[in-house]
Amino acid sequence: MDVERRPGRRGRVARGPAEDSGPVAEFARRLWELKRAAGDPSYDRMRDEYGALASKSALSAAARGERLPSWETSWEFVRVLAAGVLGGDEDEVRHEWRGEWERARDALAAGAAPEPAPERSRRTAFLLAGAVAVVLVAALVFVFAAPFGSEPAAPAGDASEFVADVTVPDGSEVAAGSTFVKIWEFRNAGSVGWVGRYLVRAGSFGNPGECRTPDRVPVPQTAPGERARVSVEVRAPDRPGHCQVYWKMADEQGHILLPNTRAVFFSVRVI
Repeated sequence: MDVERRPGRRGRVARGPAEDSGPVAEFARRLWELKRAAGDPSYDRMRDEYGALASKSALSAAARGERLPSWETSWEFVRVLAAGVLGGDEDEVRHEWRGEWERARDALAAGAAPEPAPERSRRTAFLLAGAVAVVLVAALVFVFAAPFGSEPAAPAGDASEFVADVTVPDGSEVAAGSTFVKIWEFRNAGSVGWVGRYLVRAGSFGNPGECRTPDRVPVPQTAPGERARVSVEVRAPDRPGHCQVYWKMADEQGHILLPNTRAVFFSVRVI
């Protein structure tokens, strides 16, 4: 990666990967240029203030171009800058960058075909096959256990499906100190009726004061296959910034009912 010295900063500052060093570096270069166009915020700021749902190390690695980041990490990098800071339409931004990411992925795959392996003894081949089987089993365990990325299966008989943001879409601007009502719509996608359920606040990113909300809000009684709308009244922080709050479904005692399902959230810019 090239470097440059920038006035007002000590030491060397990353200039970004060269565009002619392969599809991964070219994609990383676009991420780096987007970051510069958005004011070159720190990765800590992208995560803590702007609400990127990725670690500082993952965001940093995405722009270094050493390997192609996952689409989830790439989207969090792009979402908070291209849509959040620069004000692009989120659907258009997602469509554009998903295409860029897929082109980099496909170009990488096309150029990464391994050379034929030399012939090995039967014993060596057997040992290698066993090692590959162990790796595949471990990989499958990780894929189906990980809550981030593609959503894992919910417990048997109980499932929730997100339908829509009814009010205050993610990225909406709200006035500092104002009050608004966020409404989501869900579908009971399982075979268990929802009775005596709540959404409970499960974490947040953003301003030191945060958005103030109740600790929990009720979920209407919902039969399998039916839809329910859940609302929460929110008071925005008194200072401009960013606020993102996460919620999980729980019973009356506060026990999380769908622990492997991704949390729902709202995300607003406070102006």
